[in-house]
Amino acid sequence: MKLLILGLVASVVVGVFVWLFRKKDLLSYFGSGRWWLTWLSIAVITLMDELTSIFYAPSEAFRFIGLYAIPFIVITSLLMRFLSTRMVEIAEILEHHNIRGGGVYSFSYLTLGPTFSFIAVASIMVDYVLTACISTVSAVENGLTFVSMSPLMKFIIEFGVVWGIAGLNILGIKENARFTFGIFFVVALVLLLLLASALIEAPASAWSLMGTSFRGMASDMSARGIFGGYGFFIIGLSSTILAYSGIESVVQTAGLTKSWRDTGRAYIFLALTTGIFTPLIAALVLSSGLDPAVHETDLITQFAASLNGVPFGMVVGGIASVALIMAVNTAFVASSELIERVAHRYNFSWIIKPNARQSLYRVHILNAIFYTIIIVLTEGSQKILAEMYALGLVASFTINMGSLLYYRYFTGTKEIRDYNTSRFGTLVLFVILLSSFIYLGMSKPYGIALWSLAAVFFLVVGFRVAKKRAPEIVHVAQTDSPMQMVFALAEVSDDHIDIFFKRPLEGVDTPDPHVAFVTFYSPRQGIPHRVATNHYRFAQSGQSLFDSITELLYVLKYELPHKQITVHIGWPRSSWLDRLAIGVMVFSMMKLPDMFPEFHFLIEYVPRRFTS
Repeated sequence: MKLLILGLVASVVVGVFVWLFRKKDLLSYFGSGRWWLTWLSIAVITLMDELTSIFYAPSEAFRFIGLYAIPFIVITSLLMRFLSTRMVEIAEILEHHNIRGGGVYSFSYLTLGPTFSFIAVASIMVDYVLTACISTVSAVENGLTFVSMSPLMKFIIEFGVVWGIAGLNILGIKENARFTFGIFFVVALVLLLLLASALIEAPASAWSLMGTSFRGMASDMSARGIFGGYGFFIIGLSSTILAYSGIESVVQTAGLTKSWRDTGRAYIFLALTTGIFTPLIAALVLSSGLDPAVHETDLITQFAASLNGVPFGMVVGGIASVALIMAVNTAFVASSELIERVAHRYNFSWIIKPNARQSLYRVHILNAIFYTIIIVLTEGSQKILAEMYALGLVASFTINMGSLLYYRYFTGTKEIRDYNTSRFGTLVLFVILLSSFIYLGMSKPYGIALWSLAAVFFLVVGFRVAKKRAPEIVHVAQTDSPMQMVFALAEVSDDHIDIFFKRPLEGVDTPDPHVAFVTFYSPRQGIPHRVATNHYRFAQSGQSLFDSITELLYVLKYELPHKQITVHIGWPRSSWLDRLAIGVMVFSMMKLPDMFPEFHFLIEYVPRRFTS
């Protein structure tokens, strides 16, 4: 009966993949003058990255919270699906600003500026470094589960994996989407056979143990009270979040797809695959009776051998090694693309000078050296690497959610309406992730040490480079001078002058010389297009919008004391819940009449049909 079911599962999987392989434009297509990847391509690339975590995350979670890892892996999966809706929102915002890919780095740069973007780079680089290191160690441990080998030989093989992948990238040999999809077929076939075998063989005691773990977690959390229960929840979440490492890769690769909608489809695919598979297989493994403490590095492989014999365990171990080695390659490729993006932004070209095969060989060599150093310092310990990895992962999530909150706080949803999520939900996510980061920082000394060193390094180097090479310097150089506006208004014969403050995306109504339209813009978003001769654009950096307005009004007050000046401020149309910044803005603007009693102030709304 078991063989019949496994044969049926294998037949269905093979049939589905044969049908998919016959479809045209399954993984890529040509449009708008370039090749694009489909949503399935980036979903599979991310899935291959995310799937590898099952080979080390369950045992690491068990080490910290025991059998409570079973319900917490489920809870964390649901939280990651909730988080992915915010990732889609970020992808849409980036596309709206003509920014292709870059994920947390691009978004934090757009919203929070260079300082936080350098911290984001540090967090992502820590992720990539530890992805490569822990995947290398896990690949060797799983591949050699049934082979006795000395620690020195394992070290040599681990170094061989790191430098072998570095060599392939230096030679310009990277896996393409079709190759990755082919590997995914084999991995999916073997892992689904593993899952089917586990479901068939699972005894009643295993299901009972799962139920006991859920009830015990709920009871323990309830008994601790509100604050104690929340702390217990954060510990559980922090201990299991590694099971979903790689989920941010979809946003990182969004520049390879044509639309943010592909990002949304990819996240739905991940929710229906790893979102279900990971907690289910983790629960079956942890309730099987195998001791995760004994089989910390090869838990899944040993579980497979206990179900269908050592040969099947060897197959699963081999598949694990292949998938994990591909994750190492993904870390090499992704980190080089991140460094290339940062170097291009700051015109720091020496580090991204390609070789004859158009490979960023200097970046790959530096990566390989750094990966090797980390493996040596940690002595190839999966335990230490996992602790360090979790903190960098949570740091990047926290920066993403903080950036999204900041963006929506100051911009609202008026600018982008197609896809936006609850601001309250984002706030809840941010608080949870920030709490998790604080807990991991306090309890994982190696993790906080590596992350802090990386953050300090990128901040020091980044600021030194940005001081002279920041792209904002070009935009600021094009900005208008307040005196240009003063001189133009001083020449107007009419004593009455109107000053209209306009957002960067709003139009200009009239070219009348006694009217001046003022736009304060962020240099990070580029200088807006001048739509009329009386449209003045001023860079806003290092101070609030209110401070920028008052600074300009002081100039008008002292340079044009003989003019009757009326200041027009647009009517705030977003709701309080939708855009809390409106309340702050109106509260600030109420101070202006006391500060400038000689000016007229109007907060007004002009119907579109009356504008020219």
